[in-house]
Amino acid sequence: MKNVSRREFAARLAALGATGLLPSLAQGAAADVITRSIPSSGERLPAIGLGTSRVFNVGDDAARRAGLAEVLRNLLAGGGTIIDTATSYGSSEGVVGDLVAQAGLRKQVFIATKLRSPDAAELRGSLARLHSDQVDLLFLHNVRDPNQDLGQFRAWKAAGVCRYFGVTSTYEPDYPAVEAVLRREKCDFIEIDYSLDNREVEARLLPLAAEMKAAVLIALPFGRARLFRAVRGKTLPDWAKEFDAASWAQFFLKFVLGHAAVTAAIPGTSDPAHMADNIGAMRGRLPDAAQRRRMIEFLQTL
Repeated sequence: MKNVSRREFAARLAALGATGLLPSLAQGAAADVITRSIPSSGERLPAIGLGTSRVFNVGDDAARRAGLAEVLRNLLAGGGTIIDTATSYGSSEGVVGDLVAQAGLRKQVFIATKLRSPDAAELRGSLARLHSDQVDLLFLHNVRDPNQDLGQFRAWKAAGVCRYFGVTSTYEPDYPAVEAVLRREKCDFIEIDYSLDNREVEARLLPLAAEMKAAVLIALPFGRARLFRAVRGKTLPDWAKEFDAASWAQFFLKFVLGHAAVTAAIPGTSDPAHMADNIGAMRGRLPDAAQRRRMIEFLQTL
C-alpha cells in the first residue's frame, strides 16, 4: 500500500467488490483502532467518523441510497461509529435516519445532529427524521452570538433527549463566539474546521477546548478538497510510512488526529471505497510534533 493515491486506493477497493471488502475491514475492527476519550464522561469514540453534509442529500434516489448504505457498512466494519448530520443539510438527516433504521444500526452508531436554534419543534422534526427518541450529541449549529445561552440544550440533556451537547462553526469570524460560549456554557463538544492547510484553530480554540475539557469533532479535514487538488498527480512521500499513512487521505487525516485536543475527524463521503480509505487513518501510528511540522513544510513546497 506504499505511495498509493486516493484514486488508486479506491480503484483497488472497488476491484475487490463491496462485499469482499467488509471481512478484511472487520478483522480486529474494535481492537486496533485509535480512540479518544470524551472528557465529560470518559466514553471513548473511534477517531474517524462520517460527515453527511451534501453527500447524503440524495432524497428518495434508491440507487444513491444503496451506495450510502454501503458507506455506513464500511464505517462500521472499519470500527467507526460517529455519523454527523444536521437539520440544515437538506434530506441528509432523513436519509441517515432511514438507512440506520432499516439496517437496525441505531445501537451501533453515535449520531450527532445540529439545530439552527434551541427550538423544540425543530428538535421534534429532527428526532422524527432520525427515527429515534434520543441522539447521542446535539449541537447548536454555527453559533454567532458570544452571549448565546445553551440552557435549553442542557435541559434536553437532563431529560435524556441527548447524551451530550455543544456548538459548531466552520467560519473563522464566528470563532470568538465559539470561544465565549465554550468558556461560559461548559459544552461537552465543539465542532470546528481544521486541516493541514487551515490551522487557525491551533492558536486558541483547540487549546481552549483542552482547557475546558470539551471533546472536539473536526469538520472539513480535507480543506474542502483543496488538499487533494494540491497533491493531484503527486506521489505520497516515502516518509509517510513512518506514521503508517497509506494514502493521501490518511496522510491528511493523520495530521489532524496528531493534535492531542482532537477527538475525531468526520470527513464526508458518498463513496464506499473512500470511507474504507478514511477509516484506515485511525490505525497504526500518528505523526509526532516533528513529523507534523514536516507535513506542513511539505505542503508549503507544493
